[in-house]
Amino acid sequence: MTSEHRGDYEELVDEISELLGAPATLENRDFELITFGAYDSEGDLDPSALDPVRTRSILTRRSTAAVRAWFEGFGITRATGPVRIPPTPEAGVNRGRICLPVRHRGVVHGYVWLLDDDPGPSERQLSAAMRVTTRIGALLADEAQHGADLSRELRAVLTAERDWQRDMAIAELRTALGSRADGLHTVICVAPWPSADPDDAPSVRTMPGATALCTLPWGASAQCVALLIRLRSTDVLTPATTAATRLLERAGGSASSTGSGSASRSGSASRSGSASRSGSGSGQAGPSAHGPAGTAAGLATPRSGLAELGTAWWEASAAARAALAEARLGPVAQWAAIGPFRMLTALPPDVARDPAVHALLSPVHRELARTAEIYLDCAGQAARAAAELGIHRQTLYYRLSRIEKLTGLDLDDGEDRLLLHMALKGARLAHGRAIGPSG
Repeated sequence: MTSEHRGDYEELVDEISELLGAPATLENRDFELITFGAYDSEGDLDPSALDPVRTRSILTRRSTAAVRAWFEGFGITRATGPVRIPPTPEAGVNRGRICLPVRHRGVVHGYVWLLDDDPGPSERQLSAAMRVTTRIGALLADEAQHGADLSRELRAVLTAERDWQRDMAIAELRTALGSRADGLHTVICVAPWPSADPDDAPSVRTMPGATALCTLPWGASAQCVALLIRLRSTDVLTPATTAATRLLERAGGSASSTGSGSASRSGSASRSGSASRSGSGSGQAGPSAHGPAGTAAGLATPRSGLAELGTAWWEASAAARAALAEARLGPVAQWAAIGPFRMLTALPPDVARDPAVHALLSPVHRELARTAEIYLDCAGQAARAAAELGIHRQTLYYRLSRIEKLTGLDLDDGEDRLLLHMALKGARLAHGRAIGPSG
């Protein structure tokens, strides 16, 4: 969905909510939530009054295939006027619905939904609301025309193995995008995606500012999501971070039926994006501190045009790998902010594994490896490191002496410290290497 239409959708749905005196939601024809009205009436948004289908739709921003088929069974795809759907508790629909099909030139592009209360809106009110849906339909049709599914074209660019192949793929994508191809873009990588089914990916129309979206292999058996997104300025990355957060929420919803646990009109939730360095041992990533279901997102440096799209994808996937390896960088990591991982992600898998550090990285020395990494993260300042580790300074000195004996490295020597530090960071990255980008 284009960011310039988002405000229009919200205003039009609010207008319908006011006309009908009830909160309304707008979904596209794939039953993915676009926005919901801000109508405020006591009890209407009481969670206890909602049924499982509506709650799941708001929390995960989509409905299941079974729910979709059930509602479509009432003829909403063919209807040109309001359709009343009775409550069916066995289907998880505890309250009746009124569906207002959103059409443009005879084609259904989405649905406006509201809960049906007795006596409910009058025919006059519903007719007025249907006139508003025609304006929504025109916007959705325009969006469908200018935001066509370009997954094949984007995938061809990002998977090209030779320069000439990438040049041809970029030319094809540029032709499909027209004048939009010359604008400012960034690339987002969300990995690993919780489903290995290439078809189980978000619609590009549900992503604010999205130009194209596709899935790509991530390691031997997983996949990731790549998103090309427009920006207005290199200094304002909000469209990209919002889209990345929404994808992470969607990944969490796909992996767990509980969803994100909260929803907002913009589809974004507040996240601290930080985690303690001491939360993972032996320089390896902790269990899911970085994102939902062990998923993270990476953002590339913004660029104008498509010429460097391959490089941008490499940056985005490297930033996602760094966020998976180092929880404090995520859940959304920018390429410019991942520090030494900019170099480490460029190295072949075995380069960062130095023999001197091999013994330290064994499971039996997990606590020593953690101590070494935090000590070096603290720039060798013993007081800071001991405080972060929660140990006495003498205990720290004892552990450091054991680390020196295990590795044969001198922690008073700058080059030895650099080697150890990079090897520990490399071990973090190697821990996620099996699920890193293919090729």
